[in-house]
Order: sequence, then C-alpha cells, then structure tokens
Amino acid sequence: MQTQTKSLETFRKETRQWLEDHCPQSMRIPVSSFEETFMGGRNPEFTSEDQRIWFERMRDRGWTAPDWPQVYGGGGLNQQEYRVLKEEMSLINCRAPLWSFGLMMLGPALLQFGTEKQKKKYLTEIARGEVWWCQGYSEPGAGSDLANLQTRAVDKGDHYEVTGQKVWTSYADKADMIFCLVRTDPNASKHTGISFLLIDMTSKGVSTQPIKLISGKSPFCETFFDRVRVSKENIVGAENYGWTIAKYLLTHERSGIGVVAKSIPLYEKALAFNGLKKGPLPDPVLRAEIARWSIDEEAMKLTLERSYDESKEGKEPGAKSSFFKYYSSELNKRKYELLLSCGGHDALVWGNRYEEGKLARDMCRTKGNSIEGGTSEIQLNIISKHILRLPNK
Repeated sequence: MQTQTKSLETFRKETRQWLEDHCPQSMRIPVSSFEETFMGGRNPEFTSEDQRIWFERMRDRGWTAPDWPQVYGGGGLNQQEYRVLKEEMSLINCRAPLWSFGLMMLGPALLQFGTEKQKKKYLTEIARGEVWWCQGYSEPGAGSDLANLQTRAVDKGDHYEVTGQKVWTSYADKADMIFCLVRTDPNASKHTGISFLLIDMTSKGVSTQPIKLISGKSPFCETFFDRVRVSKENIVGAENYGWTIAKYLLTHERSGIGVVAKSIPLYEKALAFNGLKKGPLPDPVLRAEIARWSIDEEAMKLTLERSYDESKEGKEPGAKSSFFKYYSSELNKRKYELLLSCGGHDALVWGNRYEEGKLARDMCRTKGNSIEGGTSEIQLNIISKHILRLPNK
C-alpha cells in the first residue's frame, strides 16, 4: 500500500509539472460559453491557436479520454490516476481539450457493447477528435416515450435501408456521424424491435434542417433519412437489442446534462457587475444565494465523483443518472438566474449591450435542460419508483 501511495504521489507531481509546462495560459481561463469548447470533427475549427495546441498535446498523451484503454486512443489511467489528473487540471483551471457526444455517450456504450473492430475504429477516432458525433433518438412522435420511435431500418441482405425522421438532433448540421435508434422489427413490442445503428451523415439520403429557439439561436436540428443505405457492420450489439444499449447510453447522457457550463465563475461575475475586483458583495441576500449555490454545486460534484468510482468497480449508475440529470439541470438554471440578478435590469437587455443580450439568451437556453435527455417530470418519476421505492399510487 505504501508503494502504491508513493507511486500515486509521483504521478501527481509529474502530472502537475506537465500541465504547468504544456497548458497555454489562455486555456486556464474558464469558458464563458459552450461555443468556446472544441468538439473535433473531420473539418475541425479552433477558436484560437492555443486551443489547437492544447488539444493536440492532450490528444497525443491520450488525455482526451484519460481512462480509456491505450489501444483505443485513451490514456490508460486507472481510477486513482484519473482523479488526480482531474484535480490537477482543476487547480489551474485547465479547460477540457475536447468535448463531444462521442466521449460522453457513444464511447462508454461502445466499450460495453461494441465489437473489437468497432472499438478500434470508432473509439480511436473519438479520442483523437477526428469525428463529430450527434445523437439520433427523439422523433416528432417519440420524445419522452422514446420507445415509440418509427424510423425504420429494413433488412436488405448485406445492409439496412433507413427511412424516417429525428428531431432535436444537436449539431446534426455540423456532425460527421450519428448514433441512431431505428425500428428493425415492426411486429415486435415497441421496446424489443429497436436496433442501434451508426450512420455517416454524408450518406445519400441524409438531410438536416436547423430549429431556432427562443434564445435566438440553437444547436438543434431535424434530421431526415430517405432510404439511406447503412452497412450491417454498423449495428452495435445484436439486432433488436438497441433498447438495452439506449438505456445504458442515457445513463451517461443524463449524468452530463447541465454540467457543461459549470465553469463560469459566478462570484467573480457578480463582483464585475458591481464594479468590484474583490469581495464582499454589497448585497447580503445575493451573497448568501451565491454561497448556497456554490455549496450545492460542490456537493453535486462530489456525488458524481463517488458515482464514477462505483462505476469503475462495476456498479453502473442506473436510475441514479436520473437524479444527476434532474439536479444538475436545476443547478444550471439557478446559476443563470443568479447571474441575471448580479447584473440587475441591465442584464435583461436584449440589444447591443451585454454582447447582444448573451446572458439573457443563455438563461433562456437553460430551460431546455429540463426537457433534453428526458423531461424533469420523467426523471422524478424514475427517482420516485426506482430510488425512493415509492408506491405507484
């Protein structure tokens, strides 16, 4: 045990020094919006040269996916080493070098259910930021009742022919690939006739249409499939086994929603709005509300850490992911409401001030956290039934 502790201390020291030497100073400033993150892709776009340098350095070290096996492009870190890396990055406010649905959702599902060929190809591409993935789950008639989806994949021998529509497909107009739920057996019960397909967005018959939201902009799109040819090599798991994979993937999606923008420095922003460089804030009520939010965020962060440790021991979060999704969504909404309170009436301006009303627009966007990934009402039902074990009536 002493040798193991010493080894971990050595790893921490080396990691701290490496981050200090290789993380550009501009990548040590918390992101102020999702647009400042790097999502990779076949035609990558960096917001700055420092962002490119930081991504490439972390990619080459395998630290875009630190706890994935090295054979799949990851860093091969164990549970303790991964925690140390996150702690050391947090100490100097290092930005995540890559954020993607591939890392957050598809990757864990492929590690669990993919073939060796699929893992070597797709996981490596994800870890290296070479492909931008989007998610094809919801449909116009299958939102909260996802199992009611109607997009068909007809067996054509060596391939499937996919026809149907998806909605609320985040960044579909920018993505290279989509992981998609399709109905392969229309005669089976709605949960058992579903398969999980990987589809290239450049395939003939795939088209997208952006959806504009109240915030004035949106990552969401409608996605259409018109007799799209998909090789059978692109099915994950067995045919009609997609619902099991979908549920597994949702546990990772729900754990991540609402957490992305947590790095916005709430207290520092409040000071800036009041023309101050250091505290305390003059408004004691606002000061107390910010403190309460900060404590709740830290509690959520520690709970997620515990859940991660349990998952590495083979205990998947299961229904607990609904708790993470619900609570993190509420935290995100509270954060932006507090930011608006910090700015007062001026922060509500939807014009030329405050970056074209960016703060007010971002606050409106957080309302979507209560819907995407399963509505808050659905999450509360899951929590009451599977965690609290409350009776149905």
